[in-house]
Amino acid sequence: MSKAYPSNLTRDPYEFLSDLIPAAKPGGRPRTVERWEVLNAIFYVLVEGVRWRSLPGDFPAWQTVYTYFRDWRKDGTWLQIHDHLREWTRIEAERQPSPTLREASYGSDNRQSKRQKCSHGASIGGL
Repeated sequence: MSKAYPSNLTRDPYEFLSDLIPAAKPGGRPRTVERWEVLNAIFYVLVEGVRWRSLPGDFPAWQTVYTYFRDWRKDGTWLQIHDHLREWTRIEAERQPSPTLREASYGSDNRQSKRQKCSHGASIGGL
């Protein structure tokens, strides 16, 4: 069990995400680390901006944490975790669970209108 870091998930968000985390592969070794600890270690790296090798010793080994992160990124689990946490955060802030179409497309519409204003056909800013 690691110390309490500001980046740690509490049990409520963890329970919200736990169904997204893939089960252990059949036939392999049993898991020796808690998934909650792995998630907390990943969030520590992301929030604190440290290298994987600089994880404090009270987290699982950095190689283990990085392997989980890499595998989850490859199979799409990490994107699902991101989307669910965004939804959780928006609901906590009493906003709609997902951005509206207007919010999501605001930046792209603005860039498109700037491109259309350019009279000689070149895009602005090298886009």
